[in-house]
Amino acid sequence: MRACLFAYTIILQLRMLLRMHEDPEREPDLFLPQEDRLESFAPLAERIRPQDFADFLGQDEIVAPDRPLRRAIESDTLSSLILWGPPGSGKTTLARIIARRTKAAFVYFSAVTSGIPELRTLIKAAEQRRSLRQQRTILFVDEIHRFNKAQQDAFLPHVERGTIILLGATTENPSFEVIAPLLSRSMVVVLKPLSDEAIGHIMDRALTDTERGLGKWNPELSPEARRRLIGFGNGDGRVALTALEFVVSQTPAGPDGRVQIDEQAMDAALLKKALRYDRVGEEHYNLISAYIKSLRDSDPDGALYWLARMLEGGEDPTFIARRMVIFASEDIGNADPLALVVATAVFQAVESVGLPEAQINLAQGTTYLASRPKDNASYAGLLEALQDARTFGNLEVPLHLRNAVTSLMRDLGYGQGYRYVHDDPSARLEQTHLPEHLRGKHYYRPKTR
Repeated sequence: MRACLFAYTIILQLRMLLRMHEDPEREPDLFLPQEDRLESFAPLAERIRPQDFADFLGQDEIVAPDRPLRRAIESDTLSSLILWGPPGSGKTTLARIIARRTKAAFVYFSAVTSGIPELRTLIKAAEQRRSLRQQRTILFVDEIHRFNKAQQDAFLPHVERGTIILLGATTENPSFEVIAPLLSRSMVVVLKPLSDEAIGHIMDRALTDTERGLGKWNPELSPEARRRLIGFGNGDGRVALTALEFVVSQTPAGPDGRVQIDEQAMDAALLKKALRYDRVGEEHYNLISAYIKSLRDSDPDGALYWLARMLEGGEDPTFIARRMVIFASEDIGNADPLALVVATAVFQAVESVGLPEAQINLAQGTTYLASRPKDNASYAGLLEALQDARTFGNLEVPLHLRNAVTSLMRDLGYGQGYRYVHDDPSARLEQTHLPEHLRGKHYYRPKTR
């Protein structure tokens, strides 16, 4: 489904480039009037893209009539924004609504197809608009996270001077992917994955729209098929609409001319639900965090679920196994020393067996680690000792702990007063092993539970 949508998008971009070739003075802009953009082959998600706030569903927390962003857009007092949200949550749609609502010139700039030379041209045009027509320029930068630090720096002086109002869109956490100076001059707007209710309304509108949607096919979804399609979308409106269009177009009409879509038709068209997961993005860290916290809280059910999510999303199983080895020492420690043995064995098994069978090893290790008592005293003690080592520097080793390997060292007192523990009947001696400055300090405090 995603490959099909990507192909459609490439076709639209090629047509835009052809228009630019025919008219070199024309600015690259996908925010054209609706009639210019809607060719018959455009994907359903593009054809029924909302044109105003009334049809923009699922993001009421940021664009409801009483929200500050909505007021800023409607009063044409917008400042620089970073739109952060998962695919299909409405970032580009919101940008296009802003384009129609503002009196500023709205220019599209893609991090995939454009670079610094194109930016210089756009900035020059923006300066001319401001000086000759007193018109502002909003520069929409799609996938701004694809620009490196030096490239993002190129936007900074023009944002500071007000030459452009930056409107960036990203699926990645701006804290990691957008430079701090740009973040400090922009407001970050967080778009959430679309709710099932919102995706359901979007699909219903597509099914009944005879001009731009699928109404001409007379489609009818069974309740179960509708639920399946909503679940397939997984918070991504574009994925849900692409799947809907594919299922409707591939299902033959019945004798009455209607396209009846039930579970059987769904099974024939959609082979697998696509889970949202990015092995190098924020979702990667979110899921492993949920997994580790479930282990730490001794919840095997939660840990197994997040394990399954990672495996279904294509996570590297050795990454999960390595985190299990770390967890065994960090969070279980000496409350059950066997946990490290089990986790290490799981890691070796994953490397030897490979997927899909290695899932069994991961599940066994997960449930074992989640079920064992927890004690982080070893790790906590190390952190405290490291802090003291940094704070107090090179404290001297007590003389009785030093090894006297030369006569000079013996003359200086190295090793004097040291008592050999095996000479003591209890095999335990009360002699200090810390520098004088830290005498009496306790780092290792194991739990008594």
